[in-house]
Amino acid sequence: MSDSTASLRRKIASAGELHSVVRTMKALAASSITQYENSVAALGDYARTVELGLGACFRQGGMTAHPYGATREPAPADIRAVVFGSDQGLVGRFNEIVVERAIAALSALPGTPRVWAVGERVHARLADAGVPLAERYAVPNSVQAITPLVGKILLAHEAGARSAQAPELHLFYNRPSAAGAYTPVSQRLLPLDESWSRELARGQWPTALLPQTMGFSGATLRALIREFLFVSLFRACAESLASENASRLAAMERADRNIDELLQILKGTFHRLRQSSIDEELFDVISGFDALTGPTRNRSDGSPPPLPPPPHAAAAARLARPLSIKGDGFERLHSHSGSLGPPSVAGRPGRARSGRGL
Repeated sequence: MSDSTASLRRKIASAGELHSVVRTMKALAASSITQYENSVAALGDYARTVELGLGACFRQGGMTAHPYGATREPAPADIRAVVFGSDQGLVGRFNEIVVERAIAALSALPGTPRVWAVGERVHARLADAGVPLAERYAVPNSVQAITPLVGKILLAHEAGARSAQAPELHLFYNRPSAAGAYTPVSQRLLPLDESWSRELARGQWPTALLPQTMGFSGATLRALIREFLFVSLFRACAESLASENASRLAAMERADRNIDELLQILKGTFHRLRQSSIDEELFDVISGFDALTGPTRNRSDGSPPPLPPPPHAAAAARLARPLSIKGDGFERLHSHSGSLGPPSVAGRPGRARSGRGL
């Protein structure tokens, strides 16, 4: 096999570490979605209050009091756009979708717009598409960081709108939808939509105490419009962050499934390779045993080969031979059976052995 057991162990360990990272990112994305959705829900009451104030101003001063001119067409140089994207990857086609929507909408507008990009990834894609970029902002990493970002965008917008009579401001972002998906949204904030403004002016006040605008000179309306821009930018940023984390959660779920499949394949390959190595070792042992017992198979009658003589066989053979001991005319013979015969006396002729022992 191309992989060894050691390399497979390293791959399995690396895949396991990556699996733990993916699961951690899934948990972070799921928790982030909840906090951004809660922030959008909490913003609803404040947005409703701002709309009631705008309606009161429109009822008292009329639509002509609009500081930016609600119905005037903007000059080509007064078109601005804010595109919300992401700084980090692992979000699928999150940035591609919002960039495509922004390019399609901006190309239909007259003149060259000024674009503020929120997110490094979306900034790079807009630059590759040839969109003129005015500024790039970092994506907030928490709900508390959204307010400073919105303040910077409002300051940049007001600095460029001092000499403009009717600036046009557009938002492009992704909005969460059902089942963890998201859809691209384009929204025009300025000039205020005339039909929407008239609807606010016709709206009923929620209590019997009707509001009264003190010292109306356009300052109150400008302050309310600034709050309306703040609410719209805050909501767009929070919904974009919720969509980003939803996209990352979906990407991490796909990665989790892919890593599970990869781990199963690697572990299966590792077990097969390990079993193969064990089988090879067993075959080597069997081959060695066959080599040692090979002569048994070469005998014609199939009988086992003769065993080698034991180490004490030579000594036993010497003891089995007859021994002759001579000394002082005596000779003693020792038979193979181990019995001792009667001693014979050789020496002096004519003399018999006495009954006493030597």
